[in-house]
Amino acid sequence: MRFLRRSLVGLFLVSLTVAALGLAAYVVRDAVQTRMARDGGSMPARERVYSADVVTVTPETVAPVLEAFGEVISRRTLEIRARTTGTVVDLADAFVEGGRVQAGQMLVTIDPTDLEDAVALARADVAEAEAEVSDAKAALALEQDDLASARRQYELRQTAANRQQDLLDRGVGLAAELENARLAESTAEQAVLAARSNLNAARARVSSAEIALERARIALAEAERRRDEATITADFTGALADVAALEGRLVTANEQLATLVDPDALEVNFRLSTAQYTRLLDEDGDLIPAEVTVSQDVSGIDLIATGSIARESAAVGDGQTGRLIFASLSNPAGFRPGDFVTVRVREPAIADVAALPSSAVSSGSTVLVLGDEDRLEEVPVDVARRQGETVLIRVGDLAGREVVAERTPTLGAGIRIRPQRAPADGAEAATPAIPQTITLDDDRRERLITFIERNQMMPDEAKARILTQLRKPEVPASMVERIESRMGG
Repeated sequence: MRFLRRSLVGLFLVSLTVAALGLAAYVVRDAVQTRMARDGGSMPARERVYSADVVTVTPETVAPVLEAFGEVISRRTLEIRARTTGTVVDLADAFVEGGRVQAGQMLVTIDPTDLEDAVALARADVAEAEAEVSDAKAALALEQDDLASARRQYELRQTAANRQQDLLDRGVGLAAELENARLAESTAEQAVLAARSNLNAARARVSSAEIALERARIALAEAERRRDEATITADFTGALADVAALEGRLVTANEQLATLVDPDALEVNFRLSTAQYTRLLDEDGDLIPAEVTVSQDVSGIDLIATGSIARESAAVGDGQTGRLIFASLSNPAGFRPGDFVTVRVREPAIADVAALPSSAVSSGSTVLVLGDEDRLEEVPVDVARRQGETVLIRVGDLAGREVVAERTPTLGAGIRIRPQRAPADGAEAATPAIPQTITLDDDRRERLITFIERNQMMPDEAKARILTQLRKPEVPASMVERIESRMGG
């Protein structure tokens, strides 16, 4: 009984405790609801401030750089073709792919036996024609003498006939003698006419013989030219490409044997849009000789050449747009025709512009400007150029003001920011600079040198330049990084 009574008392006390806790929870909940209903259901708000990098708009004169892609070509390229049919009997030692040849150097010799025989026959024809001319001139001289003799005979016969006529008029002559004299005179006149005819024939023979001689000489010159064409020489100093001739091979006329390229007369062609093209025109509408820089990444180092714009294509071309521009290169060491390169053209300078990061300008050509109390204002700007990660804007009224360097979705007009400005020059000087050159240990240097020496795709000039830098005590860090990235380590 005592145990049962104590259990009931304990259960009663627990029930009272739970009831008291429930009452307390109800009171607290009612008090909170009453307070929230009185305060409108919201906690006091506090303005949020974002951090953002800002840059100062500084007006300056900038020469924009236009970037395009182009191909290196040679201004002097010659197809070496066989001008006659025959067997290749001799080749120059340098007549190989990439071989260097000098102007006038023998490249290919085709069997000239038949051509030399043709020259010998042509010379015999010339000699025969010369003999005919001499014979015709000698015959002409004889005909001239014969005509002179016939004329003297005619004059004598004429004198004799006149004398007989005079005697007959005085009554001392005979009519028969006068008749015989007249007949002799007529015969002499016929002889003069025949001599003149023979003289004309002799002159015609001389002319025909001289024409035949000229034809024989032309035939001899042509035969000698064909014989000389059997030996192909280099028209200018250059390098050979597309070599297809072998000693002992039978070639046909006009068959291409190789291509001769002048590696020092290089230029680059690249295509620009019409809008880009108009920026390179002067007041008269002519293309300006703007400076051009051509670069190509070759196994860890850039091949760089400079030049200037030389001309433009005369027509756009079927299915093409824009303009095809040609620029001559002044120092094309290491470049070869067919190289795909990056072309950077320096445009005319633009005054009163500022360079901003591309992330600072929206697609609608607006920027966020820092205003009073560090609040942002959205201001439209006039974009002069977009080049890579940089945008050139017309400064106007923004000179000296600060704009947000990188726009984010959380930033907009009226937002208050905490501006993060670039450190001053003194602070920059306190920051240690990243070294531009590094010192290599022997093993690492040897690996890099071996990799460059075994690279067959790199031009000899670039390879020599890289090896020279690798053998120095300090090597550019960027070059080492790029070479090792191609080594796979």
